[in-house]
Parts: sequence; C-alpha cells; structure tokens
Amino acid sequence: MKNLRRKLLQSGLLAVTATVLVVGLLASGALERWENSTWDWRARMRAARAAKTAQPDSAEICLILMDQQSLDWGRKTNSLPWPWPREVYAALIQFCRRGGARDLAFDAVFTEPSVMGVRDDQIFGEAIAASGFFLGAFFVHGDLTRAEEITMPIAEVADNALALGNVSDIPDDDGVFRRITLWVETAAGDTLYSLGAAVARTGGKGPDPRAGRRRILDYRRPADTWRIFNVAEIIQSELRLQEGGTPNVDPAILRGKHVLVGYSAPGLLDLRSTPLNRVAPGVVVHATALDNILENRFIREAPRRGVYLVMLVLAFLGSWLVLQGGSMARALAVLVVFLLLPVGLSFAAAVGGMWWPLVPGTVAQLLALGGAMVLAWTTEGRQKRFIRSAFRHYLSPQVISRIMEDPERLKLGGERRELTIFFSDLEGFTTLSEGLEPQQLTQLLNEYLTDMTDIILESGGTLDKYEGDAIIAFWNAPADQPDHASRACRAAVLCQRKLASRRAEFKERFGAEMRMRIGLNTGPVIVGNMGSSQRFDYTVLGDAANLAARLEGANKVFGTYLMISEFTHGVVRDQMLARALGSLRVVGRQQPVRVYELEGFAGEEEPAHWADYRQALKLCDGGRAAEAAAAMRALHEGAARDPAAGQWLARLAEEEEGFDAVWNLTRK
Repeated sequence: MKNLRRKLLQSGLLAVTATVLVVGLLASGALERWENSTWDWRARMRAARAAKTAQPDSAEICLILMDQQSLDWGRKTNSLPWPWPREVYAALIQFCRRGGARDLAFDAVFTEPSVMGVRDDQIFGEAIAASGFFLGAFFVHGDLTRAEEITMPIAEVADNALALGNVSDIPDDDGVFRRITLWVETAAGDTLYSLGAAVARTGGKGPDPRAGRRRILDYRRPADTWRIFNVAEIIQSELRLQEGGTPNVDPAILRGKHVLVGYSAPGLLDLRSTPLNRVAPGVVVHATALDNILENRFIREAPRRGVYLVMLVLAFLGSWLVLQGGSMARALAVLVVFLLLPVGLSFAAAVGGMWWPLVPGTVAQLLALGGAMVLAWTTEGRQKRFIRSAFRHYLSPQVISRIMEDPERLKLGGERRELTIFFSDLEGFTTLSEGLEPQQLTQLLNEYLTDMTDIILESGGTLDKYEGDAIIAFWNAPADQPDHASRACRAAVLCQRKLASRRAEFKERFGAEMRMRIGLNTGPVIVGNMGSSQRFDYTVLGDAANLAARLEGANKVFGTYLMISEFTHGVVRDQMLARALGSLRVVGRQQPVRVYELEGFAGEEEPAHWADYRQALKLCDGGRAAEAAAAMRALHEGAARDPAAGQWLARLAEEEEGFDAVWNLTRK
C-alpha cells in the first residue's frame, strides 16, 4: 500500500509539473509555431475529406484571377501596360452583371488615380455605379486592434461601390494565414468589415458578433479547386458578346454567385501562404472567409480549461502506468499510446471542426512520461543506455527496440555474420559540386541524403556512414534479419525510384541531373564497433563489403545504375525482377562474379528486350563473338537502346579473337 501511495504521489507530481510547464510554454508562445504547423496537417485532412464530395460548379463562390496568362495576353495582344487602364475592368463588371452574379468584390485597393487620365477613372466609376453590386476594398494599417490609419480607394470607387471591405490582415508568425479579422472598429466606434464579411453582409448574413472578430478559417478547398477563371478569358468573352459572337465562358455560369476578383501573378505581390497551399492568391483568404460565414463553419477553438484538464489526466495516467515497472518495450508502448492519444484527440476534434491543441498535449506527455521513465530506470545497467546512445543515429527505431529487448544480439568488438551491404554514389558528383554554390550544394545533398536514408532506415537497414555524396549501409546487424537480402534490394529499388521522382525537381532547382549508382552484395563480414575507446564507428570489414563497393563502380561498365552480385541474386531471385549482365573480375579478387541489374519487384512487367539480351549474353558466354556482336548491335541500335548491349558491342569489337566473356576491371 505504501508503494502504491508513493507511485500515485509521484504520478501526480509529474503530471502537475508537466502541465504547469506546458501552460507556461503556451503563455510564452514557444509552442505556437509547432502547433500551427500541426494544424496545417489537420486542415489538409479536412480538405481531403471535403474534396471527395465537393463540386466546383456547385459552390456559391467563383474567383476571377489576374494571372500571368492574363498579363501576357494584355501585353502581347493589346499592348496593355501594367497597371491596365481601368476601363478594361468595366468589361469584366459588365460580364458579371450580364451573367446575373449576386455581387462582385475586388481584392484590390485603387488608391491612386489612373495613369490613363481622369476619364479612365470616370468610366470605371460609371460601370461600378451601373452594376449596383460592386464591392471595393480599403486597407487598414497596424495590428488591427483598432482602425487608426486607413487607406481608402479613389472617390470613383468609394462613392459608387455597394460596400467596401478591408483586405489587410495579419498572418501567424510563420507567415501563414490561418485566421482572419472579420471586423475592426475605428476610434469613433464605426465598424469596418473585412472583404468577405462585407460581401456576406450585402446578402443579409454577416458574421456572428458573439463568436469574436478574430476567427480560424476552415480551408475546405485547396487554391486550385475553386471555380476559377482568369481575367483575360472573362474580358475576351464580354468583347465577343458585345460583337454578337460566342464567348469562351458562358456568363450564365455566374448566375447567383458571389464573384471575387484577385491577383495570382507572382509579380503582382498578392500571394499568401495558407494551411493548404504554400503559395495561393490572396483573394483565396477572403473567399474562404466568405464561405465560412455563409456556411457558418469557422473552426472553433477548444476551451482552454478543458484542454488543461485532459492534459493533466492523461499525464497522470501515463506516468502511473510507466511507474508500474516492466520491460523497456512495455514502457515504450505506454509512451507511444499516450503520445498518440492527444494526436488522435486533436484529429478527431478537427473532423468535427474544432482546433484542439496537439503539440501541448504531446509535450505534456513527453515531459510526464519521460520523468516517469527516468524515475523507473535510474538504476538500469549501462549496457542498455550504451546501446541507445551508440545506435540512435544510424539505426531505425524498430531495430533499436529489438536490441533493447535482447542486448546479447550486439557483441561489442565485432562478430562475423552474413550481411547484405549497400554502396551508392552520385554520378558526376565532382562536376556537379563545382557548378553549385556551397549553400546550394549543401541543400541539395541534405535533401538527397534525407530521402535515401529514410528509405534505408524504414527497411530496417543500418546506416554505416556518409562519405560526401556516397552512402554505405547494411542489413542483418546488429539485429537479426533473415530476409536481409530482400530488404536491401527493396530499399535500393525504392531509392532509385524516389530519386527518379525528384529528378525533374532537382534539375529545375539546382540545374543538377541527379543519377545514383548502387552496388549490393551479400556475404560474410566482420561487423561491430571499431576504433579507439574515445571514438568508434559501428561498421563492416571484409571481402563481401569490398565487392559491394566494386559493384557500385562497375555500373559504369554496363551503363547501369543498380547492380547486385550473384550471391544476392541467388537469395532474392523469386522476389525481385533482375537480369544477368555478365561476369566480371574486380580488383583484388581473382574469381569472376556473375552480376545482375536489379530493375524492380517480382510480378512487375519485364522490359520487352530482356529476352533478346539473355540470348545475346548466352552467345557471349559461349565465346561466339561474331554472333554475339550482331545480337548486341540489334539491341543497342534498335528501339530498346540498351546501354549494356552497347558496352558489350564495343568490347566485342575490340576482342574479336580469343574473346573472353569475363570483364576484367582495372580500377576500383
């Protein structure tokens, strides 16, 4: 009973301490950026759910954007300078009026008279007045706690518009617009509404004042899923209608719609970050606010007292369970469950339209359960602590967990065991590095190495080291992995496919054509901690590791990018898609090795020319040089353009007499 009371007291103290610390962190704003980022995940989840049923044509809101295409059309077709003459917008207003739009709001503050002269503004003002549904914009400076400085549009807009709306707002600290200020009061007590709120009020449905003026936006649509037109196609359609022609856009599509006009061209400097889009037209923020008002679906904030109470209770329960003792696996399971509880709660709340803080809850669990684990395992042996410290940088969490369950799996000082070893290198890295600035090169390498390492660790691999752009990894140590060859091959294929998926992006951002060569080999090596007592690495030594490194370079011989040895292929032949390339003798090894090109997974379709290549390779192996050359020429010069066949063809031309099918590599 005394022990129970002690653990209950410890759990209570840990829970209270963790909760108080988190409340303090919240008050200081230290967790705000993290919490905002996690909300973006939940917002994207909500948008994905909504997108399954959303139809652009059924939305009450349409957007007309001044995009780059419109600017190009104005410049090339009509020699229109920027800013455009405002009479051009009169045609846009007329089109919306013709189509029966409910109203038309411009997310643009016309603060200066037109450079085209007074008459240009008069024509614009007359079109606004004639429409009866135009809403203009103004800009409130400052933090929006009170409207003390306001930039209004020119009189032709202000005097003729149905209403005006504020288009300024303040993003969160990370620059993302998650919230909107629906109204702000002047010193005289007047209320100035945001553009979206002003549009809603013209239809008799303004924001609920009881819910507060600063609201969290429910971004149900990514920027590109709204019903969107560009300014050029609208103006062209209106001009065709005036000439009696057929428009590109039927004006009837705007009937009964709220139409918002904004900028999306990068040079017009009205792009915003939202939870769904890193870059979106600023008008999307106002369109979302209007949508939320019309549907009464702003995101609700969770009550703070409820959040703190749940945080305290979960921290207490989690700490108490950890303090009951047991294996490390049990403690980690408790930690994972109690970290997932606030995550699950926050996502469930998001489904219901509520922002329940995720980061504070998880931080509280980390603090409380972390403290409990320290209390429970203060006297644990050094061996487990050594394992966690030594391997956390180059092992996946799953592998570490297995070692912690059975520390005898790890023999310090090295052991002999069969591994599958992975060597990779970037093609032409020296040339690539010379053409990039140090900062660019660092960013490129970090992104590339992160992608590849994530795949290796997710497959249960152990990261040995990085050597510049090269990656060295292995499987089946320190934890047993009977399927290590299969894991390594699958990871290698996924690495190549991941790099292929980002190749165009890297080319565009860095001007780098990123291609990677990989060599895989399976065999016995010495694996363990090697080095001095002060500095050591968990690494491998042996002929099998050397062969993997040689195979990476041997890709150059056949024009391939993923080569495995016969020893690896013999294990995975039924699980992977591969073809024999030939036999080669690497530096430092007298016995030839059969090598294979790894293409993909079993069950995937084999390239059509592989069957012909197999026949040609048989001719090479049989010493029938002339016939082999003809077959390889057909493969190399035909539709397949097989690089391996081209390499064989060049070699056959050099060694017509006394042909030996084994390739002898003279360089490492």
